[in-house]
Amino acid sequence: MRNAVVTTEGDRIRWVELPGREPSRVYLHGLGATSPAYFAEIALHPLLAGRRSLLIDLLGHGISDCPPDFPYTLEAHADALAEALTSARVTGAELIAHSMGGSVAIVLAARHPQLVSRLVLVDANLDPIPRRPGTSGSSGIAAYSEQEFLAGGWEEVRDRVGPHWWATMRLADRAALHRSAVHLTRGTVPTMRELLLNLDIPRTFLLPEADGPLPGTDALVAAGVSVVPIPHCGHNIMLDNPDGFARATAAALADRGQD
Repeated sequence: MRNAVVTTEGDRIRWVELPGREPSRVYLHGLGATSPAYFAEIALHPLLAGRRSLLIDLLGHGISDCPPDFPYTLEAHADALAEALTSARVTGAELIAHSMGGSVAIVLAARHPQLVSRLVLVDANLDPIPRRPGTSGSSGIAAYSEQEFLAGGWEEVRDRVGPHWWATMRLADRAALHRSAVHLTRGTVPTMRELLLNLDIPRTFLLPEADGPLPGTDALVAAGVSVVPIPHCGHNIMLDNPDGFARATAAALADRGQD
């Protein structure tokens, strides 16, 4: 396990690192998840193995620190991640990022372009999300005030999300989880979608085929974003259909000419 200090208070981001060729690949989890649990199988898949791979946990999640005064905005997550990647001497990385991690990855690429050479976004959040009480995910978590969530709302969320997601969500700091969800639902200004459209790097967006067309697909494709539906999966594409995910990701990364 590797780590880097990413705040002035000494808080550390931690990651599992697999040795291999450069450029590095960075795997980034979604809300309430952890990258080693969600991406270990993929990083070692025959179609993707052999690269230096960093399976990183954002602050407040998994094996990373949970600083109580960290704001947990998408921008703050991206800047802390930039500190970790810089400490790890990563430049021009290929980011493979799921859900909220995809939103953070877009912000990272916009704010720290030297760190990112291309993006593979896995059913990432591109727009602000309405808060919906009684639902799972960020919209349901953000529907609570922080006080309500810490006082017992987290138990209701636990019962709604089920044992699979809760297996990693329970590792997240509860205040960090809530603040991350709130800021994910608010999004960024410009929005993550607008930032993505304006990035000048190869970008691929993977989504479950069953979800139907991605809103705004025409504009994304016109801006050079490849939008790729993946069959036989839900939101957690890499877990539901690892072979399909690996094929699509390998294809998205294949034109570099170094594999």
